[in-house]
Amino acid sequence: MPLATGDPESIGGYALLDRLGAGGMGVVYLGRAASGRQVAIKLVHEQYAQDEEFRTRFRQEVAAARRVSGAFTAPVVDADPEADRPWMATLYVPGQTLSEVVRRNGPLSGRELRTLGLGLVEALRDIHRAGVVHRDLKPANILMAEDGPRVIDFGISRAVDSQTLTVTIGRVLGTPPFMSPEQLRSPRDVTGASDVFSLGSLLVYAARGSSPFESDSPYLSGYQVMYEHPTLEGVPEPLRPVAERCLAKEPEARPELDELHRMLRELSDFPAASPSAADSSATAHGPGP
Repeated sequence: MPLATGDPESIGGYALLDRLGAGGMGVVYLGRAASGRQVAIKLVHEQYAQDEEFRTRFRQEVAAARRVSGAFTAPVVDADPEADRPWMATLYVPGQTLSEVVRRNGPLSGRELRTLGLGLVEALRDIHRAGVVHRDLKPANILMAEDGPRVIDFGISRAVDSQTLTVTIGRVLGTPPFMSPEQLRSPRDVTGASDVFSLGSLLVYAARGSSPFESDSPYLSGYQVMYEHPTLEGVPEPLRPVAERCLAKEPEARPELDELHRMLRELSDFPAASPSAADSSATAHGPGP
């Protein structure tokens, strides 16, 4: 989308070409370096730049993203968390988000789901080996590039040696339909198994067009995550046992990444969920995120 009135012409020496999107915490622009390299620049909203707790979180986001490198993440190329309005630039990866792809084209086919799952597992391997737990895997944070998915946005990730912040009472850090039970219960204590739970929710979303804990209310979604069985109607049978393992309420019951990688490799091809099945599940459980 084109730049809006009031948008800067450049950030950190990068000329701004376009808006890629906007959210509650900031705006993401397409920028170009003097060399011609294109980057995605996340610029924090002005009101949050005055919030010291937010600044600390943003510094941790930059540090966590810099620790992670791999074929299935978007590497940080530049950042200034101390600027009047903090910003971070990552390598620009052309592609729609998983939420955009599913909304426009419907559920993914078996081969596409296997590619998505394997890419996410390999991304999590890199993230966890760097000592980081992502904690916000959701459709809007998965870019569907031509050569595989990319995990983006480490805004609430935690490195194992990062500073612990006070969490304001009543604030939910994450997206309830894609959070793990332990993240809702004790967000400071999550491990990599929490990301595996979120990956299971992502696979269900991609397979049927809505999450396994779908509700118009984030509080009800959170309750479902903690206490109710996931809704798996519309998930093709070959994928269902994989999703069920990932969505176990207890972290120790979920597969390790190597086992999950093997399970996904062994999936046979299967068609996408029928439009009627996807539509009925979305109708029964509310609109997708």
